[in-house]
Amino acid sequence: MTSFAAATTWLASIHAVAAETAAGAEPFPTTPFSVAAGLAAVALFILALKWLSHPRTARRGVLAGELGMAMAIGGALLQFSGGGYFIWIAFGLIVGAGIGIPMALWMPMTAVPQRTALSHAFGALAAALVGTAHFYHLYHQLNLPGAVVTGGDQFTMAVLGLEVLLGSLTFTGSLVAFAKLQELIPSAPMGLKNQNLINFSLLGVAALLCLLLTLFPASGVSAWLLFPLLLIVALAFGLCLVLPIGGADMPTVISLLNSYAGLSASMMGFVLDSKLLIVAGALDGSSGLILSIIMCKAMNRSFTNVLFGKIDASTSASADSVYGNKVKSASADDVAMVLSTAQSVVIVPGYGMAVAQAQHAVRDLMTILEQNGAKVDFAIHPVAGRMPGHMNVLLAEAKVPYDIVFEMDEINEDFPDVDVSVIIGANDIVNPSAEDEPNSPIAGMPVLQVWKGKTTIVLKRGMATG
Repeated sequence: MTSFAAATTWLASIHAVAAETAAGAEPFPTTPFSVAAGLAAVALFILALKWLSHPRTARRGVLAGELGMAMAIGGALLQFSGGGYFIWIAFGLIVGAGIGIPMALWMPMTAVPQRTALSHAFGALAAALVGTAHFYHLYHQLNLPGAVVTGGDQFTMAVLGLEVLLGSLTFTGSLVAFAKLQELIPSAPMGLKNQNLINFSLLGVAALLCLLLTLFPASGVSAWLLFPLLLIVALAFGLCLVLPIGGADMPTVISLLNSYAGLSASMMGFVLDSKLLIVAGALDGSSGLILSIIMCKAMNRSFTNVLFGKIDASTSASADSVYGNKVKSASADDVAMVLSTAQSVVIVPGYGMAVAQAQHAVRDLMTILEQNGAKVDFAIHPVAGRMPGHMNVLLAEAKVPYDIVFEMDEINEDFPDVDVSVIIGANDIVNPSAEDEPNSPIAGMPVLQVWKGKTTIVLKRGMATG
């Protein structure tokens, strides 16, 4: 989905640069190739999302998305003549590739969540800048001698306001998410007193500014006060929206920010009269929203609770009450002895595996157990890690076979027959308090029922209760 957000923004940039810089140039008439390229791109985008939903077909989905984007960009470029703007597009392509390729090659797989957040920030910033350029272009046109403001101009200004609002708040919000995941700032919730009041006030001011821009698009106040103020408010709103959210909720935040980026690109499609951009942005926005809903369902929490609430740690049980007389420390030799006699083993990876970069060691453990005759499976919770699919990506990178990686709903009923469950850095996703403690902060959250197995081994850096 990140690639969709960046790609749709690139399409918007092509249209905007062409419109702004090709002075006096006439666009090419629509050709059968451009129409066919657009239809094929849409079909490939839909197939890409379908195939990306399963590890077995994910590689095919990536290729389909790349091919669709290449066709979409080629069709967009052929709609314009003049040639001057191609220099700017080529310049942006070279600079962007010079940044993106090293990021893709050198950034470790364990850092995929923060790289994804950073990509969202770049894409959203580009969308906001495209919207800003188009606002001043439209404002200049509406103030030419004899120009008359029409309903279409007001609609364009309304869409521009929404696009810039979404793009700007996604930019700063994604930067905060990146900083939290990279541990540049504390991952714990950071908020001001009456934080929700501040957030809703900023949102209300932004909505009012969008309304004023729509009602008075040609007013001089719009250019030197309303629009810059909208940018500032939107940037501040993004900061205030994500800072109070803890690191454990970053999977939902990342997918939601992806949705915002897609919607902002779709808004630009209306402004630039690009049907392909509208569809691509809508696909990106809707897929991000659906994934956010799945994440919230997996945590048994609502959107409002994730975005405007936070877990009250004061209600958590103490470590003594949870672990007292229930935990037995073991050495590596003790664990090896237990595993050597196990016939069925389920490994539950969590964020701790990513931090330790232990996915390859886990793969080696799996190989040894299988050579010893044990059946080894992996259990993945929907919100394990710091982004949707984080654990799946790490296991795939370590070449763990797809057919032994199971989702929570597929494997939960098998735990009573499991000899040993090995939990690597996971916490809330295997916490029985979600089912046993009505007053627990995670009460009602679906969890992996590892405690139903014969033996449970927990590998953690500390004894925090979660």
